[in-house]
Amino acid sequence: MDPKPAPTGPRAARKRQAVVRAARDLFLREGFGVGMDAIAAEAGVSKVTVYNHFGSKEALFTAVVAGALDEPLHGDTDGPDLSRLADAEDLRAALTEAGHAWARAVRADEEGRALRTLVATELHRFPELGRAWRAHGPAGHHPAVADALRALADRGRLAIPDLEVAVLQLYSLLVFPQMVFEQYGTELTDELSERLVVDGVEMFLRRYTP
Repeated sequence: MDPKPAPTGPRAARKRQAVVRAARDLFLREGFGVGMDAIAAEAGVSKVTVYNHFGSKEALFTAVVAGALDEPLHGDTDGPDLSRLADAEDLRAALTEAGHAWARAVRADEEGRALRTLVATELHRFPELGRAWRAHGPAGHHPAVADALRALADRGRLAIPDLEVAVLQLYSLLVFPQMVFEQYGTELTDELSERLVVDGVEMFLRRYTP
C-alpha cells in the first residue's frame, strides 16, 4: 500500500518545523533511541501528527540530518543562497563566492558537527537507520544543492548527466574537506580553505560546463 501523503499547507508546515526542531534537540541530547512520544511532547503535537508527517522515526531522523546539512545554504543564514546561481552573470565568480560562504558556515556550525557525529555513532547501533539513510540518496540528503544544480542544468548553463554524482562531487570538492578535518580536531587554515574552494569550483566547472 502506498504511504499516506504528508499534510500540506501553512499550518502543517509549522507543525512539521516544530517536530523537526524538537527531534533535533532530543536526538542530540539522547540519541536515536529517544521515543516518538517524547518528540511529540517536545514539539507540542500528538504522536499521530508526527507519524502523519514522517511515517517512521528513521524518516524523521533522516529529515533532521538532511536539514542540518542544507542549513548553511539557506538565504536566512550567513551562508550562501544557491538558488540564485542560475541567474548569476558570472557563474564561476558566483559559485566561488558561494563556496567560500558555504565553507565558513560549515566550519562554524557546531550543532551540525554534533549531528554528523551522531549519525556515525547511531548507524552502528540501529541498522534500520542505515537502510533509511541509504534509501534517501544524495539528492535527498542535499536538496538545496540538488535544486541549484538542476536549475543550472535546466537553463543550459551546466551539462549534468547524473545529478546524484554531481551533488556528491560538489560537496566533496567544496565542503567535505572542511567537515572531515574539523571532525577529527585538525583545523584548516583560512588560506587553505579558500584555495580548496577556488580549485574545487574550477574542477567542477571544467567537468560540467557545456
